[in-house]
Amino acid sequence: MIADIAAWLFAIFVVDPLQAEMKQQLDRGNVSMEAVQQSHQCLATQVPRLIDRAGNEPGWAITTAVGISTGWTSPDNLFEANDPKCAALRALIKSDNNREAEG
Repeated sequence: MIADIAAWLFAIFVVDPLQAEMKQQLDRGNVSMEAVQQSHQCLATQVPRLIDRAGNEPGWAITTAVGISTGWTSPDNLFEANDPKCAALRALIKSDNNREAEG
């Protein structure tokens, strides 16, 4: 039961905001269609892995969700650096974090 709650909280505080940010960037026209497609592919493969990990490691899920929600941890660290489909999403997250730090 704790594992289910941790996975649910992780989805609410981490996955949902990432998907909302992607949609926002698309609506603004700041992202190419290719980058959006790659980001969707990345999320399709990585999110189930992350949710599974959150369910199996509730401590990791809670720590990660708090870290990302408070800005202590960048969400781009969640996605495998060697997955080419995630490169666009990681770049989007990093550029958004840089803009927030500057402004």
